[in-house]
Amino acid sequence: MSRRVFRITALPTLTALMLAGCSLAPKYERPEAPVPAQYPSYGQAAQPGQQAVAASADLGWREFFRDPQLQALIEIALQNNRDMRIAVERVQEARAQYGIQQSERFPTFGVGGQATVTRTPEELRMGADAPSVSRTYQAGLGITAFELDFFGRIRNLTEAAYQQYLSTEEARRTVHITLVAQVAESYFTLRAAEQQLDLAQKTLASRQGSYDIVKRRFDAGVAGALDLNQAQGQLDSIRADIAELTRLEAQAQNAMLLLLGQQPPADLPKAEVFGKDQLLASIPVGLPSDLLARRPDIIGAEHALMGANANIGAARAAFFPNISITGLLGFASPQLGGLFSSGNRYWTYSPQLTIPLFSGGVSGNLDLAEARKNIAVAQYEKTIQVAFREVADTLAGEATFAGQLDALRSLEDSTAASLNIAKLRYEEGIDSFLQVQTAEINLYTAQRQFLQTGLSSLLNRVELYKALGGGWIERTGVAADVAATPTVGASEAAQ
Repeated sequence: MSRRVFRITALPTLTALMLAGCSLAPKYERPEAPVPAQYPSYGQAAQPGQQAVAASADLGWREFFRDPQLQALIEIALQNNRDMRIAVERVQEARAQYGIQQSERFPTFGVGGQATVTRTPEELRMGADAPSVSRTYQAGLGITAFELDFFGRIRNLTEAAYQQYLSTEEARRTVHITLVAQVAESYFTLRAAEQQLDLAQKTLASRQGSYDIVKRRFDAGVAGALDLNQAQGQLDSIRADIAELTRLEAQAQNAMLLLLGQQPPADLPKAEVFGKDQLLASIPVGLPSDLLARRPDIIGAEHALMGANANIGAARAAFFPNISITGLLGFASPQLGGLFSSGNRYWTYSPQLTIPLFSGGVSGNLDLAEARKNIAVAQYEKTIQVAFREVADTLAGEATFAGQLDALRSLEDSTAASLNIAKLRYEEGIDSFLQVQTAEINLYTAQRQFLQTGLSSLLNRVELYKALGGGWIERTGVAADVAATPTVGASEAAQ
């Protein structure tokens, strides 16, 4: 009785040991972030309201982008954009690959049958009465070659597949963030092109008026041919700009169509007035260390690094013996009709042990795994450095765009006043038309520069939001709709 109890209680323990085994993977340690502990300040004090949410990654894009029309366009793009669809399917692909690899940790059972018919030459028969043709029939429950993972090879391969799945999920989030930012940038570019085209058309009307004045003076013999040609040149210049801006507007519309994946519906909400009020005024920046836990591309790079670390364990395990078992439990009989009779019970198991002797290829696989881990470390560190630079660049923009726009606004006012004075002096015959022409060029240049800088300011804030990891949730405080993660992954099983 005691021996039977021992066998029953020892069986689960032995099974667990065979399934769990040990791991030869190096202990994972996160590399130090190769960036400063603080972002450059650029002389900019903290703005009020930055504690509204814990971090920009927790700030929903519906709260950040306040224009209802832009919100509707982003929603359409997230549903129809082909890059987004590809990213979602990549996650499903990685998840399926992880499931396939995980299944190798458990035995595979199957029900099957086998028939063997053999003709033996007369010289090889056991006796004179032995039949020339022998038949054997087998049927039952079988186990295919199942590797006893004592050294963690399969376990580490499963962990690597799991980390690849998680990395792909983070890549999907990165595509999500990028798509939201691209739609916003395309929308603002289109709105800015419309503003510049409107400015060019108003400038055309103004220059047409100047040309008419010069033409009347020329017809009256007061102005010379040079003034008339200069006025004509101003008209031709602005017509060329209108043609260019019309082309840019059409290209911006085409870019938007590509991002949306369809024609925009006719019942879009009314757009807000184009300007800085279309975006949230303040974004919580935090510290560079926050990026490690919130920016998807950095998280994905670390999952890839952890997968590379697990592959080293699998490569190390290849130096040790490989033990596998194949077995069958069922019935065997020389006649098909009596195969399943009680006297024909049959079982067999076949353990197999393989020990590498000449391990050139095995050693090469370990070298390859270690080299790939070193590459993954460098890629992880570079991802952090790129993220730090992107945030620092956009913070520099946040600190300087306001002053630049104020200066351009003042420049526009002064050039407009100069143009009025130049026109009066020309009509009074004090100055030539060259002064009017110069003043018109200066005003138009200042107006276009103001619009372009305003656009750059909006795009910079969008880039800051994206660089900080924001844009993959819709509303603040509401979890994003992400692919379901397995309840117990390889990482959890390893603990």
